[in-house]
Amino acid sequence: MTPTQKKIVVTLGFCGLVSAADNWFVSPALPAIAQTLAIAPAAATIILTAYLTPYGLLQPVCGAIGDAVGRVRLLCIIVAGLAVSTVLCAAAPTLEALVVARIVTGCFAAGIISVNQSLVGSVVSEEDRQGAVGLLMGITFTGQGLSAGLGGLICDLVGWRAAFICFGVLGAAAWLGVRRLRYLDETDGAGTVDAAGAGVSAAGAGAVGSAEREPFRPAAFLRHAAQILFGPGRAIYFVAFTTGIIFLGVYGFMGTFLAERCGLSSTQAGLLMMFYGLACLTGGSISGRIGEARGQRGVIAVGETSGVIATALLAASTITGSWMPALPAAACLGLGYILVQPTLVSFSMDIDPSHTGLCTGLIGLGVFAGGGIGSSLGGLAITGGGYLALWTIAGVALVAQAIAGARFLPRK
Repeated sequence: MTPTQKKIVVTLGFCGLVSAADNWFVSPALPAIAQTLAIAPAAATIILTAYLTPYGLLQPVCGAIGDAVGRVRLLCIIVAGLAVSTVLCAAAPTLEALVVARIVTGCFAAGIISVNQSLVGSVVSEEDRQGAVGLLMGITFTGQGLSAGLGGLICDLVGWRAAFICFGVLGAAAWLGVRRLRYLDETDGAGTVDAAGAGVSAAGAGAVGSAEREPFRPAAFLRHAAQILFGPGRAIYFVAFTTGIIFLGVYGFMGTFLAERCGLSSTQAGLLMMFYGLACLTGGSISGRIGEARGQRGVIAVGETSGVIATALLAASTITGSWMPALPAAACLGLGYILVQPTLVSFSMDIDPSHTGLCTGLIGLGVFAGGGIGSSLGGLAITGGGYLALWTIAGVALVAQAIAGARFLPRK
């Protein structure tokens, strides 16, 4: 990638980082939120679901709208909405009000990742796409891990309401960065971007230029989305769905687990979970090289193996009551997720190159709606058998996913 392409990826990655951080700093803060609002910590997990469900459901819609009206233009709107609604979460007086505020925030944040992915796919060559998307998502989900540490620290020092305000300010900074990329709407989908910022090649030839964009029509969107979702690429979207259930479902309970089972404070739990983000950044930077050596299915297999190791380490932490196995578990979970999810995105871009926003948005639908469902199923597993049951079920499910993926995912 050229320096300009890397700058674009990093800028978009920061927007994604803010959207991921906006949700996942809540995980180690759940005990503090539950105490303030006088509810059980398990009941407070609905806050995660309230954000993740619209965040997943609306991603294909936002991806398709971005294809129609211009991706950077849409990003400016939704990043601004994310910043404002996050600050409003700080003022919520009750659980019900906070859930509503999180739903609104999730609606604004929904398109950030899908639009970012399709935009990156349109400004780099196909050969660079795996590495570019991996770097984008590595930066994005570094926010998921680092925010856990920062959020936990802020919660312990000045309270969870101040944490919401801080992440709202980060959203405002991301909005300023996106505004500097408005020139991309003139070359959006027209090809790769050179050092001067101009579309110069046909690498994105399947995408739609600004003068040829189709208007967004709900009926056509639903028909086209169904054709993509249930067509030849359906195995890709099924794996995306199970990835969300398992990886995000497990991660969502780590903060509460570390507090309840290992006796860590919000700050201590958050600092430990930062290793998830560091592993995401590392995994995103090396995914391209793993793909060159083992192919894209190999990248996914390595990620799933890392996830299985994470569940085994969490089981060990549960049995011993020690936080030490949980530290490498967080790193393995982050590495596994960041190797699987961006590779599925890269797969999806080949399904319909003229509608990459919709294709990548459907990956987000699978992953993040799956994450919301995973949070609910995880709560049931904990109620029925405790944390050990949750980690065991997740490990077995990952093995099953790996077997299914090896058989049905495209060979590339």
